[in-house]
Amino acid sequence: MSDLLHAIGFIITFGVFFVGIIIAEAYYWHKKGRTDIYDFKETLASITTGAMYKIVDGILIAVVITGLYDYVYQFGFQYTPNDGIWSILLIFFAVDFVFYWYHRAMHNIRWLWTGHVTHHSSTRMNFSTALRQNFIYDLNFGWLIWWLPIALIGFDKDWAIIAIELNLAYQFFIHTEVVKKMGWWEKFFNTPSHHRVHHGSNPKQIDTNFAGVLIIWDKLFGTFVDEDNAGKIKYGLTTRQPTTLNPIRLCTDEFICMTKDIIRHKDFKILYKGPNYVEKTYGRQEDTSNQTFVGSKTP
Repeated sequence: MSDLLHAIGFIITFGVFFVGIIIAEAYYWHKKGRTDIYDFKETLASITTGAMYKIVDGILIAVVITGLYDYVYQFGFQYTPNDGIWSILLIFFAVDFVFYWYHRAMHNIRWLWTGHVTHHSSTRMNFSTALRQNFIYDLNFGWLIWWLPIALIGFDKDWAIIAIELNLAYQFFIHTEVVKKMGWWEKFFNTPSHHRVHHGSNPKQIDTNFAGVLIIWDKLFGTFVDEDNAGKIKYGLTTRQPTTLNPIRLCTDEFICMTKDIIRHKDFKILYKGPNYVEKTYGRQEDTSNQTFVGSKTP
């Protein structure tokens, strides 16, 4: 029960904080005369999907993840963080490194993409886009990729929760067009400039800059593209851009689409192949009963 109360407290505290920043950014762009950066209905849809996600996520962390974490912990290295700053740095690097691969997997495995696609469906880049998340993240077990390696290292679950939530909190601040370039910070850390490229749907921008906090992982593993070399950025998906702002539809349509594709083609490889596997293999047969499902960012 205490874990659940802590999760609820975190959601409320940071929810109010983030919404306050969204309002401030919207006011800034309004004063600048840029009415294209924010759309009230889209912003409301993003905040609603984010709220649904965090409620489900908070319950899952409190009821399932912490229990599983304790179970897996006993089979790991059971590292005791008693080395001060070095322990903090170790969990920071470990959480961020694992997130890079988790994020990369979400773009390359359709089962995981069904959750992540919602985040990429926005055609605008602003702080509300950061909250455009999907509760399917917590229902498709993709979180195992992120949580279990940290448990096996042996960090205390409270340390893990703090490190993961701070990693996600940092990522909120890179969803903006207010900040252009950040000098030397760009060399080592993920920034709004780097993340704008990640959200782009033009060829040079797709499947790039997967970093959470540290951009060094993309530079090490060949997925980094500088904004100066990315061309004009167009936000959104390459195919089946949603025409609905219904938060439930934004979160579930791609999962429904994937399920229909498996039934139609009788091909279970669709689950673990890339988001564009069906288009490449079978061609896209549009479902006229559901024209607003979201789809693949990858061409």
